[in-house]
Amino acid sequence: MAEGLTDPGDPLDSTLIQRWKEGDERAATALVERHAGALARYVSSMGERDAAEEVVQDTFVRAFSSLDTFRGESSLRTWLFTIARRLVVDRRRAMRRRREVGTLDDVDAATEYTALDGLIANEARKKVWGAVGKLSPTQREVFLLRVNEGLSYKEIAEVAGTTEGAARVHYHNALRTVKENLE
Repeated sequence: MAEGLTDPGDPLDSTLIQRWKEGDERAATALVERHAGALARYVSSMGERDAAEEVVQDTFVRAFSSLDTFRGESSLRTWLFTIARRLVVDRRRAMRRRREVGTLDDVDAATEYTALDGLIANEARKKVWGAVGKLSPTQREVFLLRVNEGLSYKEIAEVAGTTEGAARVHYHNALRTVKENLE
């Protein structure tokens, strides 16, 4: 398994969760340090680069306030990704509603490509990410969770709210599309 990824039964996460439930505030800090970077990359890849830090903080606030509901059927990281995804979706809905009622004048919506734009240093990477930017939102999300975060198809299915088979199909279609766009 890739460095930094957790298994559904990750003993370190389980230990830290138990310590936090017993009142050890340092355990919460350790959990944040362990998962915040991956969450920030994921949120940025969804087009929320400017709000990534806020979404990550909100993710942990929500997670810590409902840790008693975490059943451990998936990894803590997968659960955190799911919370972050819901927060991004809710944030976008709220922005659309505000625009519809005219409370915001000029809001530039970030695209998934521009969120990655600053991270891409050389021409080859620009071409790859340009091809990724042409994927459908679902394909892009699945592709980035697999490539950037190394999540399994089962974990991707949990985060994206789909089936494991659908996650595989979306990933393979995305990979084929990226290859075709590079040729």
